Amino acid sequence: MKSTRDTHQQKVRKGVLCDSIMEYCKATRPCFKQMELFGIEKVETLPADIRVVELFAGVGGFRIGLERASSRYKTVWNNQWEPSTKRQDASMVYCHRFGLEGHSNEDIATVPTEEIPSCDLLVGGFPCQDYSVATTLKRSGGIEGKKGVLWWQIYRIVREMPEKPSYLLFENVDRLLKSPASQRGRDFAIILASLSDLGYVVEWRVINAAEYGMPQRRRRTYMVAYRDDTALARSVNNEEEWVLASGTMALAFPVRAKDRCSLKCFRIEGALDRVSAEFNKGAEKYVFANAGLMKNRDVFTIETVPNYEGERLTLGQLLLPEEDVPEEFFIKEEDLPKWKYLKGSKSEVRKSPEGFEYKYSEGGMAFPDSLDKPSRTIITGEGGSGPSRFKHVVLTPSGRYRRLAPIELERLNMFPDRHTEGVSDMRRAFLMGNALVTGIVEKIGIVLLHKHDVSQ
Repeated sequence: MKSTRDTHQQKVRKGVLCDSIMEYCKATRPCFKQMELFGIEKVETLPADIRVVELFAGVGGFRIGLERASSRYKTVWNNQWEPSTKRQDASMVYCHRFGLEGHSNEDIATVPTEEIPSCDLLVGGFPCQDYSVATTLKRSGGIEGKKGVLWWQIYRIVREMPEKPSYLLFENVDRLLKSPASQRGRDFAIILASLSDLGYVVEWRVINAAEYGMPQRRRRTYMVAYRDDTALARSVNNEEEWVLASGTMALAFPVRAKDRCSLKCFRIEGALDRVSAEFNKGAEKYVFANAGLMKNRDVFTIETVPNYEGERLTLGQLLLPEEDVPEEFFIKEEDLPKWKYLKGSKSEVRKSPEGFEYKYSEGGMAFPDSLDKPSRTIITGEGGSGPSRFKHVVLTPSGRYRRLAPIELERLNMFPDRHTEGVSDMRRAFLMGNALVTGIVEKIGIVLLHKHDVSQ
């Protein structure tokens, strides 16, 4: 007779979604069938397929979401390069899961555009860590910071492609709409203006995955762009209706206008250097709401709230049975006071390295994390046994406290179990802290493909 542990370990199979995520996918999309993904055979495309190029690929979050949306999404080329490190863990994981064909592990700035194949959809979560949620707004360097310049590699590639992609799909931090502090919204204005100059209509939405039933409170900005001459771009006639009801984002993630909020319209004027120097300079308020559309540099934007009443996943639904968690993830009794101190509220006098005393205060955080709600945002520092204010801690049925295992972090981003296996647990946690919630991409991919088919 098989034990419960044996039965569970059979369920934790590489490349397969866990049961709770499968049930969510089935409930929110009745035609969901594909539980196992990622054959590493040669990618062959048919005329009806959507050829995908994935930039800043990480461990393949966009690819997973799109493949789960439809087998017609075919990734023909991808690039992943992490600067300033010899070990290219994300690239190794990507190749292990998807194969070497079409993979580039080079600095994208050194890759000539002619080496990148033609595609219908170009995707990427371009790194902008200078103003991520881990950095305060006033300290952020914005798009002019060290990693922000990677946006211009996307711009270069799209501009130089003999045939520009019909569609673009990008992900970034939610703070993108407000950075930098000295010119709130300038960075996003530069992106919109440059995409308009390249010949695209762009819609965007700030999406918190948990507000649509997914297991993690992760808020990110998503942008979908349509080349001007596509039927989809030409179908954008009523801007407010598109943003609130009929657009790709509105159909994938229903919303309504926030109370007492109306559509605001303005134009981004001038060459890109002028936008960079002058946009919203000196203003204290930001101008981009959490949803909007840009067409021919005319911006239409409105503050929205989610309109979702469907299935919801919680942290507790995705946890491994206690007996299957390695001992190293349990917190030692002698370390608990340090964890509780870091998680707790504080109002105390501290001393700077220069010897100056100052008052430090911060609010408390849940300890342990609630199991009947979505998790907090996974951070890159989630791994390692050292006490931390920001790492997740759960209380087990036996009364012991523990950290989250790598499989559980994968599940919170809706990745298949054991997707990042092959690198250290510390690096697996780091990779998930950098990843996106694949369910978001999946839903966008479903709607985009349907709109594409209808418009043909």
